[in-house]
Amino acid sequence: MNLLSRFFLVALATIFAQGSSSLAETKPNIIFVMTDDQGYGDFACHGHPFIQTPNLDKLYAESTRFTNYHVSPTCAPTRSALMSGKNPFEVGVTHTILERERMAPGVTTIAEVLQEAGYTTGIFGKWHLGEADEYQPGSRGFDEVFIHGAGGIGQNFAGSQGDVPKNGYFDPTIRHNGKFVKTRGFCTDVFFQESLGWIKEQKNKPFFAYIPTNAPHGPFIAPDEYKELYKEQFDDDKMRAFFGMITNIDDNMGLLMKKLDKWGLADNTLLIYSTDNGSARGSKIFNAGMRGGKASLNEGGSRVPLFFRLPGRTEPGRDLNQLARHIDMFPTFAEIAGADISDQNLEGRSLIPLLGKEEVAWPDRKLFFHGGRWAKTGAPRNFGKGDPNPDNYQYQRFAVRSTKWRLVGKDTLFDLENDPGEETNVIEANPEVAADLLQAYDGFWNRARPLLVNEDAPLDVEKPFMENYLKQKEAEGIPEWEKPSL
Repeated sequence: MNLLSRFFLVALATIFAQGSSSLAETKPNIIFVMTDDQGYGDFACHGHPFIQTPNLDKLYAESTRFTNYHVSPTCAPTRSALMSGKNPFEVGVTHTILERERMAPGVTTIAEVLQEAGYTTGIFGKWHLGEADEYQPGSRGFDEVFIHGAGGIGQNFAGSQGDVPKNGYFDPTIRHNGKFVKTRGFCTDVFFQESLGWIKEQKNKPFFAYIPTNAPHGPFIAPDEYKELYKEQFDDDKMRAFFGMITNIDDNMGLLMKKLDKWGLADNTLLIYSTDNGSARGSKIFNAGMRGGKASLNEGGSRVPLFFRLPGRTEPGRDLNQLARHIDMFPTFAEIAGADISDQNLEGRSLIPLLGKEEVAWPDRKLFFHGGRWAKTGAPRNFGKGDPNPDNYQYQRFAVRSTKWRLVGKDTLFDLENDPGEETNVIEANPEVAADLLQAYDGFWNRARPLLVNEDAPLDVEKPFMENYLKQKEAEGIPEWEKPSL
């Protein structure tokens, strides 16, 4: 081996061993794609018997995969944790509706941190952390904003949450930097096309593109050609649409990766793919051996995929089994950007050291989950029934996770190392373990309880997103979307 070759190998080994410093020094672009209600099992690469996800399978093969990564059981809580680096309850988010989806004002977001570090930032898809202007992404660190309203396209709930009236998955009306436009096409295609048009124009400084799709969330609607792919498996149109939406996402991921290659961006772009909670429909078909789906306090409600691809600095085909969570993404992105977040007092850990070749210390930790969603006075239908006092829900629908154990409620303990499917309750044989986990949970609850700032928010309020749309429609109309040239 000549001297030059020896030098190259040593340099390459150093890059992998020092993963965190090399990432911070180069400030790669970051693209974070997060789908809505797609579970861990809804991928062919995870063993699904018939789903068609060839592009995600390719990304899986090219990525370092975090195989023990957890989010919240439902969507708005996960989104608030990603943006804030804090547990959802600590930023006021205990539900997906009834004002409880609003991320507390004044909370520093990762988008703001990245802006300060020299990144330009964009969001394309679903925000779901507040409809009033002070809650919107343009006020919370995003330079480019292209979003639908509410928690889903066309949704409308008591309180301030409400999308454009009669909005749909085809040709949706979208808010683009404060102005509404009428798009053409299927919603997922529209979000990816707009994000790609924006990415193509980013030349002078690193960028953060956050692409949180609303698919495959219900209502289950997909283009006919995608539903047709699953006609042999299902008679039910909604099931066909659920899986069809995932394959449509897969096609858009293929387009994204193709364009990154074409534009010379792939080698300096960290491409991340994940989902916001367990599967809404797919967990009963294939769930990778886990118990529970969306909204569950079991593994299937919170354990989701997390793929990291950055050529030369992540190792293709490598699985990392350390216990990780959505609150870790904030410090991870901050480290990539070289940002100082020591004043944020975050519980999460940067995942960057795990990407190096050398073994790093990763002490065991306790992760806290709560389903929230308790009743609220004044809410319509079933949302208003029951006790609205959060203090009476401390021990309802909660879980605590460590590397080995999952405590679900006060009376159920699973040994995940020996029982990953959570079939056998072992609390009677391990009372001290359960007591330790419960004590830690009590500490979490006592910290979070004073921060539930949305619990008494009135519901008889205007819907700012909807009102802004109606004002623009009356004053100047809704222009056609200018589809980007890719």
